[in-house]
Amino acid sequence: MAARPSLAYFPSDAALLDSSGLPWGVAVTPFSPVDERGSAPATGEEGHLIPRCSSCFGYFSTHCSLHRWSWTCPICSEDNDLSADAAARYARDGSHDPPELRSAFVDLLLPDEEGDAAAVTTPVYVAAVDLSSSEEFLELVKSALLAALEALSPGSLFGILTYSSKIGLYDVQGPIPIVKNVFIPPDSDGTILVDLKDVMPFHSFLAPVDTCKDSIAQALETLKPVSSWEMAATASQVQDHASHHTRGFGVALDALVNYLSVEYETTFELARIFVFLSGPPNYGPGQLDTPGSHGDHNTSKVVDSDHTQLPEQTIFYKNLAASAVQAGVCVDLFAITNEYTDLNSLKVLSVESGGSLFLYSNTDESTLPQDIYKMLSRPYAFGCVLRLRTSSEFKIADSYGHFFPDPQYMHVQHINCCDSFASYTYEFEFEKGSQFLRKSRPPILQIAFKYTTIVHHGDTSDVSNSGSRSKFSLQRRLRVRTIQYNTTANIWDLYDFVDPDVVLTILVHQVILASLNDVVEARLWLHDWLAIFIAQYNKAYKSVRPADTGVSDIDVDFSNCSQLQPLARLVFAFLVSPLLQVQDQHIHPDYQTYLQCLFSALEPASVRQAICPTLTSYSSPDTEAEVHQSLSRSVITSERPIFLLDAYTDLLVYYLPTASTSIPFPPPRDCLLRSTVDKLKQERNLTPRLVFIRGAHDDTTTFEKYLLEDRALDGTLLAGTTGFRSFLEDVRSRVAEFGI
Repeated sequence: MAARPSLAYFPSDAALLDSSGLPWGVAVTPFSPVDERGSAPATGEEGHLIPRCSSCFGYFSTHCSLHRWSWTCPICSEDNDLSADAAARYARDGSHDPPELRSAFVDLLLPDEEGDAAAVTTPVYVAAVDLSSSEEFLELVKSALLAALEALSPGSLFGILTYSSKIGLYDVQGPIPIVKNVFIPPDSDGTILVDLKDVMPFHSFLAPVDTCKDSIAQALETLKPVSSWEMAATASQVQDHASHHTRGFGVALDALVNYLSVEYETTFELARIFVFLSGPPNYGPGQLDTPGSHGDHNTSKVVDSDHTQLPEQTIFYKNLAASAVQAGVCVDLFAITNEYTDLNSLKVLSVESGGSLFLYSNTDESTLPQDIYKMLSRPYAFGCVLRLRTSSEFKIADSYGHFFPDPQYMHVQHINCCDSFASYTYEFEFEKGSQFLRKSRPPILQIAFKYTTIVHHGDTSDVSNSGSRSKFSLQRRLRVRTIQYNTTANIWDLYDFVDPDVVLTILVHQVILASLNDVVEARLWLHDWLAIFIAQYNKAYKSVRPADTGVSDIDVDFSNCSQLQPLARLVFAFLVSPLLQVQDQHIHPDYQTYLQCLFSALEPASVRQAICPTLTSYSSPDTEAEVHQSLSRSVITSERPIFLLDAYTDLLVYYLPTASTSIPFPPPRDCLLRSTVDKLKQERNLTPRLVFIRGAHDDTTTFEKYLLEDRALDGTLLAGTTGFRSFLEDVRSRVAEFGI
């Protein structure tokens, strides 16, 4: 459980916070196995015995004042009695102290509430495949699902469903795969004529991976695009006259969720659906009206004249997401298309169900097989509840991330599925009239994360039993971390110990939220925020005196504070990012939706990497020269012929046109550069696209588009290297307008 605050020293009062100009908050990665310093939690098996405060319901920790028969809550200062058993437990010899006495970061096992039988489960995975697609699309999906089968634990259950103008269910447990189809009526009200459970029994649809892997692979080979005669037969009933592709996505997914819900808490506790989509839903309930559905593929029309993205067209998918959560279903959406699909209406399925949203513009460069393998290979938690508690002087002002709030309790967030990369961000504010007094207790933040994991115990059945299956059990666990922060009444302490990555993360969440209403206003707000912050900084350092200095004396480079120096460049990079470009014909609106979902789930270091790439030069494939602070043509010099650009989703290896022909291209597998690339790919939650570019022979556009400092605010590439510096001069003028 990592927790990175934007301000390592908390401000003493609201006036100091306001004068600093900085956002105050924390980014939390609850399922990370270690904290932000790399320390693991103290573990134990008696989570139900940890005392809780009778007033704020916070948990006992090492920051409590412990007495013989009582303890004082560090969050609300309430005195709580200890039971005789708890008092005896905490009076043990130091070498046998329970975890909550040894560490402020604990991970504890909670006992089963319904006995051992309730703890047995089986992981369930279902692939929902779009047949209104191309051969290339299906070949990519087949490769991805074969990779998924290799990542799944033996004994997991796997099912295949297809959709177009009909829904297909596969039974792969016989001698040959069998598919049974249910047609979707064109005038359907959201239901099909026959329930899926009546079409195929659940035990026939879901096959154990360990014994049926070959049969599943055989079934995947039978997947073919909808035939031309079938498309023609239904063309008159659908909106997509241009392509005749009938895609009853909404009805199919709704029927599948209902199908799975019958077995929730009996066969499984969490089912994951992998949805593969090649275009917009255009048939039956949940169909979306997109430009392409009328033969018009001008995607700029999805932005209104007031620079707002069109809102969700229907509440169908929001309601479906709620049903999925109630049924213990997590939806991962993989869109492989360059056609406008209105992911803005579909994203709620993955965001609220705890899944992921991936977008691939074509099949040739797609990393789908690697991404799905990565996703299924790493551990995940489900049925999660996340709660932050603060000491009485401050409170949570806003929270951001892929969760859904508890309908009854404030600041309680439910997360259907969570992996070690998922991050959630919180903004703080002072309670009215409150402050941190010098002699009072330090501010406390307590993070509680209750979650469930599936533990694989191997094959516990008799080997001679043909029905043997690997067994799994559920573990309900409680992770609690209590953090005490120092305070300061000095604005220089706030500046000197700021975390620019977390500041950027908070700004990203704020701007994404604002951009849903008006992208232009969101851009202006961010631009103004930087100008106001620089004005506050100059005022604090008294570097400008309005009476006797000019505009040129305003410090826009934060020359007095190294910690703040990245901020202007990060804000500029965000402003020129595809996410904040308005009606750019080269930026697909679905790609902007994808970036919204990606950025809002990443932890701070990854957010920074995705928005402002890292450029590293190499003298040779085995010799790293320098990590450059600037993303500009000015750093591309012949002394260093090789550059590695890390843009999180892309890894570019660029050889200068002047690079010696004696330097091997591409770099050999056993060199330092390739080792660095492999390490970066391994550490990511997705697979970055790796591109090798030889300046003298290849198109360098892909590399040049990441030289952000050579761009204007509208994203266009400038002839010179003045983009970022011109931006700073504009900010300097704005600071002068605001006054110091």
